[in-house]
Amino acid sequence: MAKLQTMDTQSRMLLHFEVEQFLYQEAKILDERRFDEWLSLLTEDIHYWMPIRRTTTLAQVEDEFTKIGAMALFDDDINFLRMRVAKMASGNAWSEDPPSRTRHFVSNIQIVDIEEDGDIVVETNIHLYRTRLESVEDSWIGRRKDWLRRDGDNLKLARRHIFLEQTTILSQNLSNFF
Repeated sequence: MAKLQTMDTQSRMLLHFEVEQFLYQEAKILDERRFDEWLSLLTEDIHYWMPIRRTTTLAQVEDEFTKIGAMALFDDDINFLRMRVAKMASGNAWSEDPPSRTRHFVSNIQIVDIEEDGDIVVETNIHLYRTRLESVEDSWIGRRKDWLRRDGDNLKLARRHIFLEQTTILSQNLSNFF
């Protein structure tokens, strides 16, 4: 946090604008199904993770989400993400043929830290709306914690942790990228 606090206002504003534009462009790329281009926004050591959410009592709220290493809806590295994209492109992914129509909404973008290694920690609220076939509609709402890393003049996504509000996923599949 020290790096963020020592930045002058103009530098923080410019960084915030750059982060916002990266996240908005990423959402557009995903909505336009440009998945190979999306992969180019990821670092080779990406960790793409969505824990399972449980209903807990107030006394157990720290156990509401599964922990890293335990069961998760997604626990992907770059190779697994590449395989998912290749499968969707092959036409052999029943869950994405015909393909979903999506709209990614990203809001409440906050830079919360710049780590010692330079990774920019960003928290956002998200809404992913999807329609499939003639009448299937899904809506996922939650928050993300992203770690963005500089690669030359560009930002890349190094880690993404997705925390959905739902404890029960009612959709037929989770084939989309958040």
